[in-house]
Amino acid sequence: MEQKSLIETIEKQEWLETAGDAVQPAVLNAFEAAGESGRVIKDAMHGTWLGHPLHPAITDVPIGSWTTAAVLDTLELMGEKRYAPGADAAVAIGLVGAAGAAITGLTDWTGTNKGMRNVGLMHGMLNAGATALYLTSLLLRRRKETRKTAIGLSMLGYGVVSAGAYLGGQLVFGMQTGVDHTATSAEPPSDFVAVLPEAELADNTMRCVQAGEVPVLLARKEGQIYALAHTCSHLGGPLSEGELLDGLRVKCPWHGSVFSLEDGSVAEGPATAPQPKYEVRTIAGQIEVRPA
Repeated sequence: MEQKSLIETIEKQEWLETAGDAVQPAVLNAFEAAGESGRVIKDAMHGTWLGHPLHPAITDVPIGSWTTAAVLDTLELMGEKRYAPGADAAVAIGLVGAAGAAITGLTDWTGTNKGMRNVGLMHGMLNAGATALYLTSLLLRRRKETRKTAIGLSMLGYGVVSAGAYLGGQLVFGMQTGVDHTATSAEPPSDFVAVLPEAELADNTMRCVQAGEVPVLLARKEGQIYALAHTCSHLGGPLSEGELLDGLRVKCPWHGSVFSLEDGSVAEGPATAPQPKYEVRTIAGQIEVRPA
């Protein structure tokens, strides 16, 4: 099956849609039930503090460890018994890393929708299956009579986790999950450009305007005008259709990311990248902006 057909088939699976409808709100409700602590934990799992998603960095631990285990297991099967302890340790380290990858991945998955959500759920299910195989393998490695079976389960787990990694790559590079959606090929103006008559922007309102090729959010709060990139860095949501909050903040309408109007920094996830900020001035009744 071709790559495009495979992904489209996963996107259209109704049972994945049904499962996502049940699991996604349950996870979000669990975070919300914990109040402010839940929000802090959720943002930490997204990687808001890091400036980009935390999940991809953690996945290097299980994949790297289990790749090492596959090499050492192969050497053991070739008669090099001295590599057995190293292989067992690599499997165990991979399991610890898989737990962290699962928690952060599940958190990121709550900020997806439609076909992207289905592919993400399949990605997670494959990785969960691989983790179960490695856990069983680790338990069986303790006995000499089941060691070859344990190695076989690890090899099978490596194949499953590789399939999961393939879907993970599709989520990032094919569906742009976790990338900064403000980083586009469109060039912002190099100097101030007029975007809107000042009289058309009332207090406590927002507007989407064009600064050359780039859409810009204008927001007027307490008489002051602020400007940020209009496209939410998380998944491209239109900020002007969101909420203008107290504390000089704006909330994306798609997945609830909150940004500071003053500097574009992330106040609440799931976004991890800040919104590019624009300088604002008013001349002859016209609002002008340029990249900060």
